[in-house]
Amino acid sequence: MPTLLFGVLLFQVPNVLGVDVFAAPLRFSLLLLIFVGTFGVPALLIYYLYRSGYVQTLHLTALADRRLPFFLTALIYSVLTLLFAFRMQLISTIAPEIAVLLGSITLSILLVGIISLYWQISAHSVGISGVVGIIAGIMLKFSQTDLFIPLLLSVLLTGLVGSARLKLNAHTPAQIGAGVVLGLSVSLVAVFWLV
Repeated sequence: MPTLLFGVLLFQVPNVLGVDVFAAPLRFSLLLLIFVGTFGVPALLIYYLYRSGYVQTLHLTALADRRLPFFLTALIYSVLTLLFAFRMQLISTIAPEIAVLLGSITLSILLVGIISLYWQISAHSVGISGVVGIIAGIMLKFSQTDLFIPLLLSVLLTGLVGSARLKLNAHTPAQIGAGVVLGLSVSLVAVFWLV
């Protein structure tokens, strides 16, 4: 989800993030770094946990299987957020919004981990609705009509993801609804308050 989100932001509305001064290859490099940090490393970690026997399935269907992967993923996202916020001087100076948005995503994953100590919330719904919230928030706050189509597609994708999770009996409607509320809340607060 972060790769999808930042792909839209870096190439549709780069001025909002302040990266319009960067050439497309540099923006692509940033997107690649975000992909590796938010998908590649966590996916390898979860696969390692599965192969080591710490989790029973790669689907993380059992509540006990979800805790460690979500907390470790939040740790990886925290490192990536700190990298963008403090270690990459040019990016943190010109485009601090990237770190803010990564921080909101990190908070969402951490909250999913905490909630997963007691209840199985839909992480898929949190992720896709976070994309909807950030795109909608930026569209409203900065009057970015260029984001209308990506917003429409992300809303459609949210419905498809929720329907698929229900069809697979992976979640109840309450778990999906709670995920949508959590993802939208964290992302909208981040955009309106911090971006």
